[in-house]
Amino acid sequence: MSRQRSSGDLLADRRYAYAEACLAEGDPAGAAEMAEQALEIAPAYAPAWFLLGRAREAAFAHSGDETDRRAALAAFERALGLDPEDGLGSRLHLAGLGGGDALAAISPAYVRALFDGYAPRFEQHLVGELGYCGPERMVAALDALPCAPQHFPSVLDLGCGTGLMARALADRAGRMAGCDLSPAMLARARATGLYERLAEADLVAFLDGEPEASADLIVAADVFIYLSDLGPALAAIARVLRPGGFAAVTVQSPEADRAGDGAGIVLGGDGRYAHADSYLRAAAERADLALAALEPAAIRRQKGAEVPGRVVILHTHVTASFAMNATRRT
Repeated sequence: MSRQRSSGDLLADRRYAYAEACLAEGDPAGAAEMAEQALEIAPAYAPAWFLLGRAREAAFAHSGDETDRRAALAAFERALGLDPEDGLGSRLHLAGLGGGDALAAISPAYVRALFDGYAPRFEQHLVGELGYCGPERMVAALDALPCAPQHFPSVLDLGCGTGLMARALADRAGRMAGCDLSPAMLARARATGLYERLAEADLVAFLDGEPEASADLIVAADVFIYLSDLGPALAAIARVLRPGGFAAVTVQSPEADRAGDGAGIVLGGDGRYAHADSYLRAAAERADLALAALEPAAIRRQKGAEVPGRVVILHTHVTASFAMNATRRT
């Protein structure tokens, strides 16, 4: 049976489960038929509209028929109307079909739902299967900076997940606090015993609650891929960092032929945002943060291929040595 909440009608739930099975088996027509039968019984069941959209989207991917695309768009629009916070992720699919704003495609509710469901297998899948090494690459990038300290008395971990970043910094950090949107991920982070405090919060809201100039290091590992405009996050980071403080983050980079798209922000087919180097430099400058390092880093694999990315180290002071180091690494 699906993990989605029940429609309230056992027969509709069964039709929904059949539709999921059809789609998983590569039968979008059968999935659409079963989803439509579920909706005849429970017309306000948002997950069934979302599933119908996915079935029509899969049909469009095979046929290229505009009728299938319009049917998918209509189904996702109905799902979004019934699920306005968008925990299902309808906006992502609408954007992928050319029917929505790509820069507003990922909602906090979607990220929360995604990682609540992902939490039990997060580390095994991300590290074991996708070769994720973001925290280690970030620590290595900090170590390579001649002016970075070996110990950070106060550290903030944005989008802390299960605590992978805290483990990578365990012998380098004093007090550590973290935030995440997902309660299930926070429960696993809490179990590490490495955090002094944890908060269920959006990263900007979390930073807004922190005292000005109070953190020595702020980290965000594989988090900015869920944000389009990084401006608010970088401005909040700049406010909370102490003079001489550092921020270390990872980002995904656009494919070479898309690096110049729009404002340097690209929503990829994997449902993640990629940020061009030119965008990163400009966003850091607007936040009054110095770019200390911008290192190429494939921090995970996707479908067997390395995902291009960057480890970005930011600093609250612009000095000749940091500027020279950043230039050397780009």
